[in-house]
Amino acid sequence: MRTQWQAYRQWKQARGPQTTVELLWKVFAVCLFLGWFYFFSVEHNFLGLFGESPGLDKLQNPRIEMASELYTADGKLLAKYYRENRSPVPYEKISPVLINALVATEDIRFYDHSGIDAKSIAAAFADAVSGDGRGASTITQQLAKNLYKTREKESEGPLYKVPGLGTLVIKTKEWITAIKLERTYSKEEILTLYLNTVDFGSGAFGIKTAAKTFFNTSPDSLNMQQAATLVGLLKATTYYSPILNPENSIKRRNIVLAQMTKYNFIKPEVYDSVSKRPIEVKYTVERYQDGIANYYGNAITNYMDEWCKNNGLDLYTSGLKVYTTIDSRFQKLAEEAVSEQMQEMQNRFDSHWKGKSPWVDENDKEIPGFIEMVAKRTSYYKYLEERYKKNPDSIQILMNTPRKMNVFTWDGEKEVTMSPLDSIRHYKRFLHTGMMTMDPFTGHIKAWVGGINFKHFQYDHVRQGKRQPGSTFKPFVYTAAIDKGFSPCDRITDYRVTINYVENGEKKSWTPRNADWRYSGRNMTLRHALGRSINTVTAQLTEKVGKETVVEYAHRLGITSPIQAVPSVGLGSSDVSVYEMVGAYGTFINGGIWKEPIFVARVEDRYGNVVHQFNPRQNRAISQETAWLMLYMLKGGIEEPGGTSQNLWSYDVFGNGNEFAAKTGTTSNHSDGWFMGLTKDLVTGVWVGGDDRSIHFRTSALGEGSKTALPIYGKYMEKLYADKDLKVTKGRFPKPKIDITKKYYCPTIIQPKVDSLAVDSLGTANFIQVSDSTGTR
Repeated sequence: MRTQWQAYRQWKQARGPQTTVELLWKVFAVCLFLGWFYFFSVEHNFLGLFGESPGLDKLQNPRIEMASELYTADGKLLAKYYRENRSPVPYEKISPVLINALVATEDIRFYDHSGIDAKSIAAAFADAVSGDGRGASTITQQLAKNLYKTREKESEGPLYKVPGLGTLVIKTKEWITAIKLERTYSKEEILTLYLNTVDFGSGAFGIKTAAKTFFNTSPDSLNMQQAATLVGLLKATTYYSPILNPENSIKRRNIVLAQMTKYNFIKPEVYDSVSKRPIEVKYTVERYQDGIANYYGNAITNYMDEWCKNNGLDLYTSGLKVYTTIDSRFQKLAEEAVSEQMQEMQNRFDSHWKGKSPWVDENDKEIPGFIEMVAKRTSYYKYLEERYKKNPDSIQILMNTPRKMNVFTWDGEKEVTMSPLDSIRHYKRFLHTGMMTMDPFTGHIKAWVGGINFKHFQYDHVRQGKRQPGSTFKPFVYTAAIDKGFSPCDRITDYRVTINYVENGEKKSWTPRNADWRYSGRNMTLRHALGRSINTVTAQLTEKVGKETVVEYAHRLGITSPIQAVPSVGLGSSDVSVYEMVGAYGTFINGGIWKEPIFVARVEDRYGNVVHQFNPRQNRAISQETAWLMLYMLKGGIEEPGGTSQNLWSYDVFGNGNEFAAKTGTTSNHSDGWFMGLTKDLVTGVWVGGDDRSIHFRTSALGEGSKTALPIYGKYMEKLYADKDLKVTKGRFPKPKIDITKKYYCPTIIQPKVDSLAVDSLGTANFIQVSDSTGTR
């Protein structure tokens, strides 16, 4: 029986030789198959040789890297976070002139082809062989390149490294992707995607950012010469930049206009007119460092970056809209108050020291080598140490070598010539501040001023910095006492008292002194003692309730920093932040419920869907009765005879029955001045001090919290009440919603000759030294 092979050979001999036509058909069939197999291999990454191509899901849901935007509660843009600064716009918001310029210059047959321009395929192959990366790409092909990174490492396969062949594979991927895009999207959608993804240079990605950057306008308002200039940029963003190379930009713009004339998008006379005009650039780079709430923005960046990582998002590419709690109007007025008062205070500080160095020890003697010690903590000094390990003398020479630099002054930034050591000496003379306002009922932070100038002093004194709170800590002692059975009308005598205690097995004693170093001998109510900030009464009360109980209540009220349970704890010997203190004081007005101060109200995705609604953590810290009684006692700082907060009467903040609850605070040697103020709907904390604790005023008349921090608060509240649009109204505190079982109304009547002056300063002797509450930060 014949085999199939024998039968085939016999048939072949019988039919004779192949004709030329048959041979050509075979060659064509083989080429067709090889062509199909090549495109199939590229599309499906055969044997992993060609790299990944975008699938259907990526085509239908393109991930455009979008800048995330940070907004205030009242809708003002605070900042952007991006790797590519891009804010997409819809087709309807793009000028038709720009569309026409793009099509005329980049792809005149855009509306006729299906992703690939057949007339350009041969040219594209020639480009691929020659190694030219651009070729004759259509707009859709360029979109494929921009959108899916076909020319970047994530899409590479082994064949990319083969000269010529790698470029051909890239082109093939772009052709395939372009055809898929044409099947998925309309022409308008493709144009919109393209203009929202393309790089225009100068950090401008997408047409919205480009229009803003180069012409300070919007995409729908671009005129002809602006549109032609932007389209001209696409060929080479640096070479044709109207900023860097204006002459090249004009020539390229005119080529675009010529293309528009050639294809009848504009008339020749329009070309003649527009091509002769100069390019009127209004270069506008978005900058936020010199805007409002810089310290707040910096704090929220760290917070949101971590939050995004924990929730599978990228703050710099996900196109989120982050709505903060900050109110730009509150913030503006807070910054104004800080600037006005701190400038005035700095003048007093400089006059006070009269050119002497303000870094002194407890005896007001200049600390030897202070600037050199500070210099060693700077990054520049550490850099020099690393570079000149074998030649330490070079470090001293360079640290003392004058050079030009821009430095901060209250009269504006100035260019000066000074050495690095002199610049440290210049900057260490400045006083600093931290200030925060919160809505105690929502936990929303309304204003946050972390310092006097973010560009030159980036250390945040609201949350990052922690300092001894002085007498502003005393309310936590009184809160514990009220909660343990005391009433505002209970009495304790102001007299010299010595408290014995044991530390590390060693018997010790401590004798607290009042701010004026005098003891009145009066048996006074707790409300009066708090209003007058009497140290001896606070120390006795701490002993009665227990120093550990004071620490417990401070933590209950929201203080998270470590607190040393020492006899002087009630005088504020442990470091805390303004952020913590504002949250704690908010508990008194919020009926005993502590609410965590929060940065963010909500986060939306790029489509406007709410990703997360932020709600503050909260817990009942104290009873409603204790909270109301503490609020009443804190009013004593203003209402009690000689109250330490009575400087507030110097400001136009009263009237209409307006009430304040307040507490001043001053620490050892006047290193820290504090003021905590509450109204019926706001709580604010202010700290003022030197960058190091050794930098301070030398007298209580200048350095107390009532003279440093209170004026900032007073000026700020004046501004809030004066701005009628804010609707911050004056009024009384709310009445208690529960029965008050303890006696609280016991007005103080004193003889002025008997009582000492009201001051609120803690001498060095009042603080029992603990390891983490002294020294510099």
